[in-house]
Amino acid sequence: MIGSKFDDKVLAKAVQALNKHLPVKRKTLSTLLSEDKPTVQGRDNSVYRIKKEELHKIANLIPKEDYGKLRLPIYIELTSDYGRGIARVHGKSECEIVRKLLGKEGGEVDEIFIHREDVRKLRRELQTATQYAFFISL
Repeated sequence: MIGSKFDDKVLAKAVQALNKHLPVKRKTLSTLLSEDKPTVQGRDNSVYRIKKEELHKIANLIPKEDYGKLRLPIYIELTSDYGRGIARVHGKSECEIVRKLLGKEGGEVDEIFIHREDVRKLRRELQTATQYAFFISL
């Protein structure tokens, strides 16, 4: 029992280390579009730049009224809970962007599960506006 709790803590710390690149606070699309050099600050204090071309691509995929709601970067969530090679993106606007970029059918949804091949395609399209986020279930 004690060993199990210790293992869980070690595993949680390892996942926390994997996520140190994630931003302290994500910014809205409208905020990033107004910046000359759009950036977010990571938890590790590094600064991550988001390409303007990607922001404009995203802006063309969602209604203007959603610019203030969409927070970037978009997280591609990875966990063994979803199965091998499957990732999740959640959020109405985030899912709409992913669906349109990947040519997927469907209406408004709050989460979408994508396979490894689609993850690669999404990352190629939005290299700086997406980031991997790692999760575990204890």
